[in-house]
Amino acid sequence: MKRLLLPILLFLLGPNSLLAAQDPRLTLVENYVLSQLQGQPGQVTVTASPLDPRLRLPACQRYQPYTPPGTRLLGNVSIGLRCLEPGRWNIFIQVKIAIEGTYLSTAVPLSAGQTVQPSDILTLTGDLGSLPMGVLTDPDQAVGKTARFSLAPGQPLRQDQLTAPLVIQQGQAVKLIYQGNGFVATNDGKALNNATEGQLVRVRTASGTVVSGLAQPNGSVRVDYGSPQQ
Repeated sequence: MKRLLLPILLFLLGPNSLLAAQDPRLTLVENYVLSQLQGQPGQVTVTASPLDPRLRLPACQRYQPYTPPGTRLLGNVSIGLRCLEPGRWNIFIQVKIAIEGTYLSTAVPLSAGQTVQPSDILTLTGDLGSLPMGVLTDPDQAVGKTARFSLAPGQPLRQDQLTAPLVIQQGQAVKLIYQGNGFVATNDGKALNNATEGQLVRVRTASGTVVSGLAQPNGSVRVDYGSPQQ
């Protein structure tokens, strides 16, 4: 009876399942990918696909897994595995990387230019590898920003869909705050371009001089001593 059951069991499991459990090269690749994703938020699962059983590779004593240039470690990727000794060969192993984590989704329709409020977004859980690149994972990344264009409800919210709100608009009267080594001075002027917090803004003073500074959250412009002027 045991002789009959063994072939049936092998058939049901399939050769790929046995190879995945027995092939230490797959474990090596999986552990390598896990090490590369150490510190990644969320629960990471790495599964290497079994090698083709028809593949005949020379014996190897020392392996080196590596990430091909330009590879994003998310979703389905190819990871390189090269033999360093005694022979030298190179193969690619297909790996599925799933990262179970939180991400943001629109809860309601958003209009272009609308400022995102906490009630406008939902925090969901899913496989980040199946979502678009740049998906936001923390409400602080979205709340207070404005939508670049209209967004339907239920969409994963991406970084490129939002922009920081303008703190200075072109033509706005602004206060210039000059800061240097041991001194602070102020002046008034008119902004020549729009700017979000921290962006460079050019300001024309009453005398006609144009200075450049950094836009501040309160709508003022900080000009550090030695900032370029023109």
